[in-house]
Amino acid sequence: MEKETITSSKIFTVGLFGNPNCGKSTLFNALTGLRQKVGNFPGVTVDKKIGQLSLSSGETVRLIDFPGTYSFYPNSQDERIAVQTLIDQGAQDYPDAILYVADVNHLEKHLLLFTQLYDLGLPIVLALNMADQAEKDGLAVDVKKLQQSLQAPVFLLSARTGEGIEAFKNGISDLIQKQAENTQRFRQLSAAEKTISENIKRQFPRLNDYSALLYAHHYQWLPFLSVEQKARIESVVEETNFESLKLQVNETMERFNKFTPITDSALVSSQTDGDTRSLWLDNILTHRVLGPLIFLAIMLLVFQAIFAWASYPMDLIDSLFGQLVEGVQQVLPAGWVTDLITDGILAGLGGVVIFVPQIAILFFLITILEEVGYMARAAFMFDRVMQFFGLNGRSMVALISSSACAIPAVMSTRNIANWKERLITIMVSPLISCSARIPVYTVLIGFVVPVGTVWGVFNQQGLAFMGLYLLGIFAAFASAWVFKKVLKTNESSYLMLELPSYRPPVMRNVWLNVWEKVKTFLLEAGKVIIVISIALWGLATYGPKAAIEQAEQSAIEQATEQNLPENEAADLLAAKQLEASFAGHLGKFIEPAIAPLGFDWKMGIALITSFAAREVFVGTMATIYSIGSEDDESSVRDRMAAERNPVTGDLVYSLPTSLSLLIFYVFAMMCMSTLAVVKRETKSWKWPIIQFVFMTAMAYLSSWIVYQSLV
Repeated sequence: MEKETITSSKIFTVGLFGNPNCGKSTLFNALTGLRQKVGNFPGVTVDKKIGQLSLSSGETVRLIDFPGTYSFYPNSQDERIAVQTLIDQGAQDYPDAILYVADVNHLEKHLLLFTQLYDLGLPIVLALNMADQAEKDGLAVDVKKLQQSLQAPVFLLSARTGEGIEAFKNGISDLIQKQAENTQRFRQLSAAEKTISENIKRQFPRLNDYSALLYAHHYQWLPFLSVEQKARIESVVEETNFESLKLQVNETMERFNKFTPITDSALVSSQTDGDTRSLWLDNILTHRVLGPLIFLAIMLLVFQAIFAWASYPMDLIDSLFGQLVEGVQQVLPAGWVTDLITDGILAGLGGVVIFVPQIAILFFLITILEEVGYMARAAFMFDRVMQFFGLNGRSMVALISSSACAIPAVMSTRNIANWKERLITIMVSPLISCSARIPVYTVLIGFVVPVGTVWGVFNQQGLAFMGLYLLGIFAAFASAWVFKKVLKTNESSYLMLELPSYRPPVMRNVWLNVWEKVKTFLLEAGKVIIVISIALWGLATYGPKAAIEQAEQSAIEQATEQNLPENEAADLLAAKQLEASFAGHLGKFIEPAIAPLGFDWKMGIALITSFAAREVFVGTMATIYSIGSEDDESSVRDRMAAERNPVTGDLVYSLPTSLSLLIFYVFAMMCMSTLAVVKRETKSWKWPIIQFVFMTAMAYLSSWIVYQSLV
């Protein structure tokens, strides 16, 4: 059977599949570069990467990077997405062909999914990745023998170094030109399986034997089947005494029995130094005592780097925005348009862009740890500890990811099969301090911890920064333990994780990931911040006419009485107008509720806007404190540091208030996007509401205790 001929209106779609840690994403980046985008699979929140691949023959291929999958019998939502797409021939992302990526150093483990994909009948190519590591470890591969045994094109390559990539692209081009359906089958169905398959194919004629059998295994959770279709399949299952689990085990064992001799004959290892080195490193990095200490030291270095490395580019960005504001004020005439641009848009945007260096450094270091294979070791090492708190070893990956952003961390819990452990991980992940809190911490730590070093090595503010992260981690584990006692389930818990080989990071992957994350941060946060900054500028500039006029009169009288200089009189007028504005009224309205925490009405405005996104706090403060005299070019941090209580004359950002505000932001659930993702992942408003209430209560109570203890 021949597929339809490609026309200019149809782009050939190729699905990229493979086990986790096979180097699939590295190959995807090598093939597509920056010609890729991130989206969601239809109807779910699972990420998919789509890239454009231009071949030397002139064809353009649409490449879809599917989630890492171990087999057609999934244990996580990510794996389910891959399975349901491949057995639903009407799916939006159904591929015309398959590129299967396997780590040649662990080929036997990776061939299970390949043979299952093979039996679907789609054209398929096998890419044996990490050839450079195989050569280093003395592993020889007989590609021709492997190709003859598997009856499929096989290419040996290294996505890391680029070795074999061009030949692989030519193989893709050949695949497109032939477009012939794969009529071979790696495994023949048993008599019982054949009977079930034939019965289901009568209802779904487009399916082949293996696809029909997969319908019988998975019909209960397949979202594209109607209630009536599920009922018909269920009747077939009951009539044939279908034993799904038993047949899954039998199929898996038969496949291994068939392809294990193939790999044994095609792979020849001349040395085991690589394995010896890996074991030696694992004995140290996953040691019961040394492992956690090394992990803590690595995290300490990460947080030190965030402060130490980012200071110079942050100062440069701060200076550039100051010059930009000054330039706009010189070019444009005085008026509300100029004020909107300088005090609203540029002040709010500059208050976030300045923290890009810190966020980029965080993602850079976390990505390197993932690339070298350390993060998988961390999940393995902490699994026993996680179990005590009702979590899973894979929860460690989600919690570490939360240090970048809680949204992908919540989404990453799909690979946790146990419902209770997954839910607990979702509920506590936002307590880990994310990159959006970095701007808040950076501004406020300066009011709590002076600049300096400990023992001449460790940055004091960096240590405080890490202390806030550790506080969030402690709160996450304590909350998880409580949820463990409250939530009940009969599901068993286990950790299935393949430890990847140690390897140098692919810097192309690292830079692409940093670029993608920073771009997302700027675009997503930037949109929110621009809108809120403009709205805040309007609310802070305008107010009830009578109140504004009274504030102006009061400021003039006070300035005259005290004989204030022109710039101080302008600051006083701005402060009085801000208090009388709509924003001032809003802040005053909630001030009684937050006063016990040491917060004033200006902080109240920032707390409200922060529910859009935590990082908006700094943008809000930048907007609020930019509503002042035009010749004052000091940064938002300097303005906040100089702010004094108009009644007592004391500094507003004193030690008790600043520490209270820091603690509030450590615990508070101030991110609407995270709540929305939690709702989608749990398919209920119940859990995000519980999450919001318990985190807000924890934040309020903790801040109250801190402030009342210090004043």
